[in-house]
Amino acid sequence: MAPDRLEDVFGILRRRPDVEAPNLQAWDATDRLLLETAADHVKEGSTVAVVGDRYGALTLGALAVLNTAGVLVHQDLITGERALRLNAEELRAAGTGPVPGAGNGTTEPAGFRHVPLGPDLLAGAQTVLLQLPKTLAELEQIAGAVARYAPAGVVLLAGGRVKHMSLGMNAVLERYFHTVQPQLARQKSRVILATGPKATPAPDRFPVVEHLAELDLDVAAHGAVFAGPKLDIGTRFLLTFLPSMKPARHAIDLGCGTGILAAMYARHYPESRVTATDQSAAAVASALATARANGLESRIGGLQDDALSTMEAGSADLVLLNPPFHVGAGVHAGAGLKMIEAAGRVLTPGGELWTVYNRHLPYLPALERYVGPTAIKGQNPKFTVTRSVRRSVR
Repeated sequence: MAPDRLEDVFGILRRRPDVEAPNLQAWDATDRLLLETAADHVKEGSTVAVVGDRYGALTLGALAVLNTAGVLVHQDLITGERALRLNAEELRAAGTGPVPGAGNGTTEPAGFRHVPLGPDLLAGAQTVLLQLPKTLAELEQIAGAVARYAPAGVVLLAGGRVKHMSLGMNAVLERYFHTVQPQLARQKSRVILATGPKATPAPDRFPVVEHLAELDLDVAAHGAVFAGPKLDIGTRFLLTFLPSMKPARHAIDLGCGTGILAAMYARHYPESRVTATDQSAAAVASALATARANGLESRIGGLQDDALSTMEAGSADLVLLNPPFHVGAGVHAGAGLKMIEAAGRVLTPGGELWTVYNRHLPYLPALERYVGPTAIKGQNPKFTVTRSVRRSVR
């Protein structure tokens, strides 16, 4: 392994188009440890699959320091996909890039290609590098896919920060692999080595579908979606204001998750067309599955996007927003502010943004600035609900 080449990669990585801030970086010690561990397992000329790469550290690092024939990548977040491509271009422009051709999605020579989680990603992979996800459900969906589709000799290297790892992760991996071996921790990170995928893994249970009796709604969830098929308490509070919202020709559920807001709005306003959009591929797939489960598929469309970046200005009459208050493992309002600005851009004059957010977050000035006059419509001990009306002239 060539540490200097890895330093070249890490030194140029950025998070954009995702939120950037001094306390947020594009790689961590787990990326380094995974690549150093992989050097002992990746055979020359073999194919590596990367799952959960955040901004390109694993993919571009593997191309720089491992003797691989190419890398297939699955990233759930479109911001991660775009950051990887931008970072690959930066490396090539700097003259240190190991990825000629990667910017256009090719694999020759030593390039990478984005592939959905499934057989196209895993059927030829001798090694899988995985940044451990936040939830056991997402880990189960990934581990199940590796066991079903990868060759019998595949080596899965799953890494994470020790403080975020649990024995439950080992238990999930043991359901799908004969041998699961946690390695020694280093720099507060650890890698789990899993080999011997079981020949008859459990059936794929994703998306999970549960009936929410309080809404009389079937909710579908892939493993990577926040809150799974449950009802988030912020969404529950925002839904109490549904009768006060305007009927829209085109409404948007921004950051849709499993699509509960989209489904409930479409049910309440049957003449409206609704777009469920999220930066997560798993979220959009879940929202569309929720729509199908409730007979709303003709009214609800899905769009994977980064804060409405591909949607035309003035193309919506109403936006529903329950923004995240975490970026990665840290509390940060940047993602919510980006979504508020995006909502203001796509709303028509007089269009409404309904937002629910944690009371401690300073969103009111941003709502006034980027959208227009904003009224607090309700508060409880945890959340504030606001209605912002898009001004005619900004």
